[in-house]
Amino acid sequence: MDEKSLHTLEFPKILDRLAGYAAFSASAELARALRPSADFDEVSRRQTRTRETRHLLNHYAEVSIGEARDVRPLVERAARAGVLLGSELLDIKTTLEAARDLARFFERHAAEFPYLASLAARMPPPPGLIEAISRAISERGEVLDSASPRLAALRAEIKVAHERLLARLNALLNDPKIAPWLQENLITLRNDRYVLPLKAEAKGHLRGIIHDQSASGATLFVEPLAVVDLNNAWHELQLAARDEERRILAALSAQVGEHAEALITLVEALAEFDLALMCAKYAEDLRAAEPVLVPFQTTRPTHPGSTLRLYRARHPLLDPNRVVPIDVVLDDQTFAVVITGPNTGGKTVSLKTVGLLALMAQAGLQIPAQSGSTLSLFEDVFADIGDEQSIEQSLSTFSGHVTNIVRILQRTTPRALVLLDELGAGTDPQEGSALARAILAHLVALPVTCLVATHYPELKAFAHATPGVVNASVEFDLQTLQPTYHLTLGLPGRSNALAIAERLGLPPEIIAAAREMLNPADLRAEDLLEEIHRQRDLARQARAEAEQARAEAEALRQELARRLEQIEEERRAILRRATEQAEAELEALRQEIERLRRELARARLPLDEVKRAAEATTALQERAEKAFSPAIAPITPPERPAIGERVRIRSLGLEGTVVAQDDDEIEVQLGNLRLRAALQDIQRPGQVEPPPPASPTPRRRKLAPAPASPGPSLIAPSPGLELDLRGQRAEDALVALERHLEAAYLAGLPFVRIIHGKGTGRLRQAIRQALGQNPYVATWERGLEGEGGDGVTIARLRSEAA
Repeated sequence: MDEKSLHTLEFPKILDRLAGYAAFSASAELARALRPSADFDEVSRRQTRTRETRHLLNHYAEVSIGEARDVRPLVERAARAGVLLGSELLDIKTTLEAARDLARFFERHAAEFPYLASLAARMPPPPGLIEAISRAISERGEVLDSASPRLAALRAEIKVAHERLLARLNALLNDPKIAPWLQENLITLRNDRYVLPLKAEAKGHLRGIIHDQSASGATLFVEPLAVVDLNNAWHELQLAARDEERRILAALSAQVGEHAEALITLVEALAEFDLALMCAKYAEDLRAAEPVLVPFQTTRPTHPGSTLRLYRARHPLLDPNRVVPIDVVLDDQTFAVVITGPNTGGKTVSLKTVGLLALMAQAGLQIPAQSGSTLSLFEDVFADIGDEQSIEQSLSTFSGHVTNIVRILQRTTPRALVLLDELGAGTDPQEGSALARAILAHLVALPVTCLVATHYPELKAFAHATPGVVNASVEFDLQTLQPTYHLTLGLPGRSNALAIAERLGLPPEIIAAAREMLNPADLRAEDLLEEIHRQRDLARQARAEAEQARAEAEALRQELARRLEQIEEERRAILRRATEQAEAELEALRQEIERLRRELARARLPLDEVKRAAEATTALQERAEKAFSPAIAPITPPERPAIGERVRIRSLGLEGTVVAQDDDEIEVQLGNLRLRAALQDIQRPGQVEPPPPASPTPRRRKLAPAPASPGPSLIAPSPGLELDLRGQRAEDALVALERHLEAAYLAGLPFVRIIHGKGTGRLRQAIRQALGQNPYVATWERGLEGEGGDGVTIARLRSEAA
């Protein structure tokens, strides 16, 4: 790939952002060294790596490289007979453990993640190395006593020698002949030797070796002659222990050096796996999608055979909440685009978006565009964008552009992508326009896929008249005098100079004089273009109004669902109160029966009282059963409602038209909805409603969009007990979730298993929040470990009897 164009399109900034996700330096280096490839198999492999890893993070978010380090410099030093420190060996051990855990994980999940499993196959650590380091080095990087029998023995002897030394020094501290001459009653260290603080004027009272004195000179630090041999013995043992520690570290380092090649391969495999994690996390944060990659078609004389279809593409370096998505969708006959429009209107951003997304796709990154976006693999991407004049050669802006274009034309092929910004600018307009047309004609004749941004109206006419070339425009709002950044293919940009000048207050007579100086044909063309844009804006407004109407209909549906839920909740409350009262009365009677039995046992009372209590219990139980299943007193109309007759659904308080009926249900048309209700819940308008003995228990009503003409019920079939929302944006996932829950409720399903994956948790949180507000959901809970754990949510639906 052309390095200059990579920098022009700011591809290194993409790599810097990618490197920000690195867990250690080795993978950060891989990220910054990443380059787009034109090899179809290599790019497919990279995209597979990113796709598998996103799937991995959605289901096993805890998988990572752990505390792995880039230990290649340590391994190389060990291979050169260098001796590693305990902390450095600990880093190697930690890295080996991370690689071992990943290798074991992918052994168990090789079928689910075949590419990552093949990568993990390079990670198993050399046998015995982790165990050898663990036996010898502690978690703080210190050599353990268990590293060797000799070291254990030496350290035991050091402890004994140390205790003897301190015991002798404590005896001297407490000696009444010496204690008065000590500055302080303590034992301290100087030059790794234990000493006592002696007053300077009393140095003749304690024979020994002076190692130091205080800053004031008032204190001498003396090693008494009585402990010299003990100090020496203690030091000799320490030196012997240090020698043994160094021997152990050297042996372990030699073992590391023996496996240097395998360890370096292991670290590189860890780095590549971490790069895969980085690509997946970056794609998640970008809300990116995997591009569809296609090879070049057989080159035709008038077409390079490329494919370029980007839907709702966003510039990856701009704020995702503010950037305006664009569609760049070329049909099979088109391969060149001429973009016109105002300055700062988005032409340059459009060019960079197309170029960057092509580079990202060929580097194995997913792209910030809608799923289904399709790209060919370009052998090279060339860009001439912005004022890139050569300061070294003291060239002008125009000369700098021309020099760059010359370089591009010398290297371009039919399988390249060429992006040219402000082609022909920076010189005389007439000559610049002619030069721009000639360069564009040359590119089209090659042919090569290209996008060109320009101000020259002559290029609009060229694009209109040339097969394979299409006009495009970035829009400008004349009311706000601000660009909208929308890119529209098929329409050239309008010339807004006179309109803007008029809006800014230039006198009308000057505007009129300017219009008279223009070519009448150009004026007619501009007026026609203005009308086309106006009609398109009206169509866009009509679509927005239709969408608003749909939203209002959806709000009405939700209100109906809310009212149904309110009725259902009132019914449940009445049932709860009746149940509690019945249970209390039953319990009182049970206690009374038990009391009578006890009395009978004591006084041999006649059984009549017991029988009466039992009969009272039976009667009360019958009353309780009626409370558990109350029913509406049926209406007694002269006859069943006829098809087409207006009726009222009592539980909802809504009127509609009968469109169908069977033995015990009536189907009623309410606006654009159909509801099925029990015959007992139907009354004619104006009919007096008899007071029910208890709150009614309305049956679940099945809702469906009304058909265009009368016909059979449009009750929805079962949508299934499982809904997979993985990989979807939260907004799209919530729409699909609501539809599925409604269909599942109407089909009478008891629950729905929602698969959203683990990932960052944003999708899971949005789904569970929506479940808590959905009228069809009674409760929800996370999946069990065997069901998918936190990557799954089970929604329990409200039942007919609930």
